[in-house]
Amino acid sequence: MSKQPPGWVTATLADVTEYISRGKSPKYTHHSSLPVVNQRAIRWFGIQQEHLKYIDPAQFDLWTPERFIRIGDILWNSTGTGTMGRACLVTQRDVKQPKVVDSHVTIVRPNQSAIEPRFLFFWIQSPEIQDNISSFATGTTNQIELSRLAIASIQIPIAPLNEQKRIADKLDALLARVDSCRKRLDRISLILKRFRQSVLAAATSGQLTEDWRDIYSTNKMARWVSLEDVASKLSYGSSAKSSPSGSVPVLRMGNIQDAKLDWNNLVFTSDIKEIEKYQLLTGDVLFNRTNSPELVGKTAVYKGERPAIYAGYLIRVRCSADLLPDYLNYCLNSPAGRDYCWQVKSDAISQSNINARKLAAFQFELPPIEEQAEIVRRTEVLFAYADRLEARYQAARTQVDRLTPTLLAKAFCGELVPQDPNDEPASVLLERIRAERAAQPAKPKRTQASRKPTITKMTEESVKEAISQLPKDKFSFDELRENIPGNYDLLKDILFALLSEDEPSLKQVFDREEQTMRFVRAGK
Repeated sequence: MSKQPPGWVTATLADVTEYISRGKSPKYTHHSSLPVVNQRAIRWFGIQQEHLKYIDPAQFDLWTPERFIRIGDILWNSTGTGTMGRACLVTQRDVKQPKVVDSHVTIVRPNQSAIEPRFLFFWIQSPEIQDNISSFATGTTNQIELSRLAIASIQIPIAPLNEQKRIADKLDALLARVDSCRKRLDRISLILKRFRQSVLAAATSGQLTEDWRDIYSTNKMARWVSLEDVASKLSYGSSAKSSPSGSVPVLRMGNIQDAKLDWNNLVFTSDIKEIEKYQLLTGDVLFNRTNSPELVGKTAVYKGERPAIYAGYLIRVRCSADLLPDYLNYCLNSPAGRDYCWQVKSDAISQSNINARKLAAFQFELPPIEEQAEIVRRTEVLFAYADRLEARYQAARTQVDRLTPTLLAKAFCGELVPQDPNDEPASVLLERIRAERAAQPAKPKRTQASRKPTITKMTEESVKEAISQLPKDKFSFDELRENIPGNYDLLKDILFALLSEDEPSLKQVFDREEQTMRFVRAGK
């Protein structure tokens, strides 16, 4: 870490938190009154409700008070490549219904006398942590995790508490503006997509060249045709195995992107017979016959960029003299063309297929060859304009994406808000907290000898009898076990059976004061 401003100090998360612990692996049920937060539910913006799971009511009492999430907690994904390191800050909305976390999530509970929860959450989001998350982890590639010890040992620059709050307030305001800017920019991408589709619709319906026809009047009229009427050959590609190297590229469905050929991620062949049989000629249109339902039917025109053949999931269409390849490409990518593909595709598990017979039956409006050339020219001009706007959008998006890490880096260097010499230095604050911790008496450990068993044989009746003898109407699972020795799982099963009776002798409720599930004798 760089040189710190006056009043700042470096500490570990253990110094500024009250509780760091992973959740437990529960027994799930379809739905219950106790949701569990898992990795999928944790997003930077908060808890995504649709991904919550639910704990079997028979296990409610296994979650002690400290395991329920609280306002200001940070929930940190602690296992799994790709999701590990993602976190969220618990807010008032998140605790309206009690929740716990599973064993893949760590609760980091700030000591709010030492650290502002938002300040800690922003530190977890910062490049200092996120760019180095793998260095904090332990385990093998398939079982990588952020352990409790690793999290507790992570260092953090601590500003005076009042300054932390000023920094958090400033970041809240600035990052809200960044997010608003990002959302406005992202609308541009959708606008450009719609613009391109509108251009293709106009190009293939005659609207784009309506003025051209008025000027260059001709006796030739557009006519409706099937593709088989104006294509000399439709052929499936090679099914032979390709290699990472070879003399000629084998174009696959992944090489068709945005109605163009992408010459990255190529495979090759050196088989002379395959090359002779499947060699592409300039102007060949490649149609993706098998893909996901959304992508099946995507096309591109081979422009003779380099010698190549095509793979089996592609169909090669060779146009007659009456049909320009680029015009066919526009027709197949137009809204009408995409709708045709959607209507005729055959669906299997996760994939769809359009065979050559269905492709040959595709009908479209075919104008004279001169008008096709003008359509292609005008479409290319409009698409070039859209591409320039797309490039400017991408550049702006990149700049906006850099703002958040830049602001976070400035915040933790003390450069975002002015320092106040009247603020209590963080070193003094932490020293006082350490002293308070040291002065706290150690919590007594519950020993096995403290239990007072009164029942030797466990049955539903004996458990009911033990419950009736408890001094309080409301009790926890552990309090009941103090009076009933024996099999832990058997006691759980009996309690679940008692809860399921037509006229149950006890019920479960959530004790908001204790922040845990408790049993209550029926009628109380």
